[in-house]
Amino acid sequence: MKKSRYSDSQILAILKQAENGVPVPDLCREHGMSSATFYKWRSKYGGMDAALMKRLKELESENRRLKAMYAEERLKAEIRQEVIEGKMVRPSHRREVAKRLVETRGISIKLACAALSISPTCYRYQPRLSADNARIADWLIRLTHNQRNWGFGLCFLYLRNVKGYGWNHKRVYRIYRELELNLRIKPKKRLKRDRPEPLTVPRAINQVWSMDFLHDQLADGRSFRVLNVLDDHNRQGLGMEIDLSLPSARVIRCLEQIIEWRGKPEVIRCDNGPEYIAGELVTWMKQQGIRLEYIQPGKPQQNAYVERYNRTVRYDWLSQYLFDSISQVQDAATRWLWTYNHERPNMAIGGITPMQKLMAA
Repeated sequence: MKKSRYSDSQILAILKQAENGVPVPDLCREHGMSSATFYKWRSKYGGMDAALMKRLKELESENRRLKAMYAEERLKAEIRQEVIEGKMVRPSHRREVAKRLVETRGISIKLACAALSISPTCYRYQPRLSADNARIADWLIRLTHNQRNWGFGLCFLYLRNVKGYGWNHKRVYRIYRELELNLRIKPKKRLKRDRPEPLTVPRAINQVWSMDFLHDQLADGRSFRVLNVLDDHNRQGLGMEIDLSLPSARVIRCLEQIIEWRGKPEVIRCDNGPEYIAGELVTWMKQQGIRLEYIQPGKPQQNAYVERYNRTVRYDWLSQYLFDSISQVQDAATRWLWTYNHERPNMAIGGITPMQKLMAA
């Protein structure tokens, strides 16, 4: 609003002179104003003193301010209603909408930021792309293509602990989400049950080994078996024996081959399968001085380390391919076992690989 060059006291003095009989044309010539201005003053301030005139101007100013606030809040509400169809959780989305509103509706930057609850600094922010972002994206795409069931945790631990990159997990996760690589986690129904007794973790290698069988089929429908042997200390896969049939003699041969380069264990934990309770295997164990520890029937959780390892074997490669022969399965198992021991981070041992755990012992 344009400010008058006449003060309140001057306006009141002019009106007072007119009340005392001074002609209006003479007052207008003396004070340099028009007669219309004089009559406007008289209709507005006639009969008032200085205090009432000041109060009137304060009320007018307050009324203008309230009208401006109402108009601004109404405009904010219209803006929010206009963009409410899409979710805008991330600041970058809000920044894009604010810039579009400033360009299309011609509103001020301050109003657009207030309507979308962002700061002017966020509005003016220019993201600086780093060459490392493309490198991270390339690594994530390669990892999730080669290891289809790896989530963000395994990908990040592989880049940090195996490859030695120092990228922050929040940065890697942001790119992981932008690439839409995140896997859907299927919710599980939780059953109320007694808390089981936790398995003891061996303090050194060759204290406790676990072994168990997996079953699958070839392309022609023939069933084959996979014998997995695991060291419970560093979760290292020690061997994978694969064939159409694996009797106790083959189990003994597999264990002998592992003992030649790994050393003899103190205990081997297994279930009550016919291969494990056979007299030939029991006799061989006694001759070697190895204690054979059986779990209770129907309690696979008592052999949880190798059971978890079996799940990794099945989901990482065994269920992803269709094999024509036992030799193909054995070749794939040999390659995967090296990857598992040397490159795949293991959450149970702190996000490092079994070989890193072995070197740190």
